Amino acid sequence: MPPRSPASSPSPASPSPRSSASSRSSRTSPVGSSFSPTSPSASRDVLVAVLRGAGCVFAEDEAELILTAARTPDEAAAMAARRAAGLPLEHVVGWAEFHGLRITVEPGVFVPRRRTEFLVDQALAAAPHASVVVDLCCGSGAVGAALAASLGPVELHAADIDAAAVGCARRNIAEHGGHAYAGDLFAALPGQLRGRTDILAANVPYVPTGEVPLLPAEAREHEPLAALDGGGDGLDVLRRVAAEAPRWLAPGGCVLVETSERQAPAAVEAFTRGGLTVRLAKDEELYAHVVVGTRVR
Repeated sequence: MPPRSPASSPSPASPSPRSSASSRSSRTSPVGSSFSPTSPSASRDVLVAVLRGAGCVFAEDEAELILTAARTPDEAAAMAARRAAGLPLEHVVGWAEFHGLRITVEPGVFVPRRRTEFLVDQALAAAPHASVVVDLCCGSGAVGAALAASLGPVELHAADIDAAAVGCARRNIAEHGGHAYAGDLFAALPGQLRGRTDILAANVPYVPTGEVPLLPAEAREHEPLAALDGGGDGLDVLRRVAAEAPRWLAPGGCVLVETSERQAPAAVEAFTRGGLTVRLAKDEELYAHVVVGTRVR
C-alpha cells in the first residue's frame, strides 16, 4: 500500500480537503483545556477552535465533516477531541472519499490515498472490459470497490494479511458481490483465479524500513506497519508480487502496483524479469507512479 508520504520524501502527499475526508494536518500543540469530550457545546466555531488549536491545517473543513458525521453535539465534541489528539480524520468520521465513492474506514485500517486513484484509472484504461478483478493488499477494499463501480458487474476478489482490513474490505465490496480473504498475498486467493485475472491491483507497501520513522504520526501510530513497511529498499513485497503475478493473469491481463519515483526503475525491472510487458505511468500533480505489467497473449 502507498505510504502516507512517498518513500522518497517524508512530507505527505495530501488530498484536497474539499474532495475527501482525508485532509492532512500538522500538529504543533495538544488540545486546550477549555474543551472536553463531555462538553455540551459543539458548535462549528468551537470545533474549529479546538482543531486549529491542535494544529489542524484544514480546521474549518474538518469541523464541517465532523458535524455532518455526528448524530449529537456531544458526539461531535468527542469526535473533535479524538481528532485533536491525533487520530486520522478518516478514522474519526468513519469514511474516506475515494474515486467518487464513500469508503468505510475503521480504526486501525489503512486509509486510502487520493493518489491511488491514479492506479484505478490506469487499470480501467488498460483493461476497460475486465470481468475478473483482484485487489491484493486491499486494506479497506477501496481499489476493488472503485474498479467494480466503474466496470459494472465483475467477479471481484480482495485479500489482505490484516484481519481488520479484510473485515472492512468485505463491507466495502459487498454491494459489488465481492469476496474478501485473509492471508499472505496470493496464498489467500482461491486457486481457480490462476490464469483468469484481468486486473490484479496490488497496493503493496513500499516505504523502506529505515524511513518508516519519518512518516507522519497519523500513519505510524494508527495504521498497520505491514501496510507501510516494504523492507530494506521498500520493494520486498513488490518483488514477490512481480514474481508470481504472471501465473494469475489471463492472457492480456495486467498487474498494477504503486511505487515512488526513486524506486520506479527497480520496480520496472522486477516486472520485466517476470516476463511481462511493462510500462511506467506518472501523474506529477498527485506525485503518483504506477507500474503496469501486462501478460502478452
